[in-house]
Amino acid sequence: MLNKQYYVEKAKVDRLVARKNTKADFYNGIYDRYEYPVLTREFAPVHWRYDLDEETNPYFMERLGINAVMNSGAIYLNGKYYLVVRVEGNDRKSFFAVAESDTGIDGFHFWDYPVVLPDTCAEETNVYDMRLTQHEDGWIYGVFCSESKDKNDPDLSAAVAEAGIVRTKDLKTWERLDNLKTLRSPQQRNVVLHPEFVDGKYAFYTRPMDGFIETGSGGGIGFGLCDDITHAVIDEEKIISKRIYHTLTESKNGAGAVPIRGKKCWINIAHGVRNTAAGLRYVLYVFGTDLNDPSKVIAEPSGVFLVPLGKERVGDVSNVVFTNGAIARENGEVYIYYASCDTRMHVATTTIDKLEDYLFNTPQDPHRSPDCVKQRCELISKNLELLKNEK
Repeated sequence: MLNKQYYVEKAKVDRLVARKNTKADFYNGIYDRYEYPVLTREFAPVHWRYDLDEETNPYFMERLGINAVMNSGAIYLNGKYYLVVRVEGNDRKSFFAVAESDTGIDGFHFWDYPVVLPDTCAEETNVYDMRLTQHEDGWIYGVFCSESKDKNDPDLSAAVAEAGIVRTKDLKTWERLDNLKTLRSPQQRNVVLHPEFVDGKYAFYTRPMDGFIETGSGGGIGFGLCDDITHAVIDEEKIISKRIYHTLTESKNGAGAVPIRGKKCWINIAHGVRNTAAGLRYVLYVFGTDLNDPSKVIAEPSGVFLVPLGKERVGDVSNVVFTNGAIARENGEVYIYYASCDTRMHVATTTIDKLEDYLFNTPQDPHRSPDCVKQRCELISKNLELLKNEK
């Protein structure tokens, strides 16, 4: 017999899904933020978490709880917005689940079942942070972190990160391919597949790392090519977005959403990390690469693009924003999906025109305080002259 408490809990989920999202009063001219997250742990279907049978669960206890919903790949298909979300259970294991929406800013609801990936890696303990690439070869590829225990290190927290690759046509049936191999990098996370062939090859954005957490000799976001996506091997990685002292990428950085083809450049939304007295701080930044040569950076605006604000700053891992999914529509609208504090999902909306204006007209970082002051004084002087002439 169905436990009647089911209807009470389902009504809570239904109210969240039906809630309309409104633009927040935040303003910077670059993008709009929204009042509510688009997904949280509370959106998880009741039948994922509870045994609904009154006989086997008379107290209607949560049996398989959900801790967090975060870091989603994103794609627009057949008139709907889809997120392939990282869902973390109370057991700390992550899995992927598809949520869909008609608007892209509210109404996201999960499919009945999570994604079932082919179990081809016996040592794999955890999977997370899938990027979705609608590639010109006709497939939708998912590139994600495949984590396993480092057997060469007795430390229980020692792990090995590789880039897992799957592909699909419908987000329902998934084919598992070989994990990406990078000959010069022991570990890989935050790997993104470029949506078009480059010189007839598959192009990847990588993050070379010596260890699971520390980048070590890894210099930033890499770019590499491979011939065969089913057995992807990259011989050489070219660093295209470097780690730089006393900037937001000082500790590490990594590719975020799949690059968006603009009118002037490829738009890359990435994350940068610096260390603080309160721990690592993750923010988003943007750079542009050449349309014909995506390994060539042609626009690097100064500073942060998006940071956690207000309630976004608090969660499982505080002071963090992270993106691995954005959707660009044919009409120029862009939906950037980002997680805050490894806890919940948000959306920011903008346009390709605005992003390219930001990329090419925001000053670059001169990297020294005296030069930054000079840069700002020039802006102030120009504005004060304009204000004077308006009187």
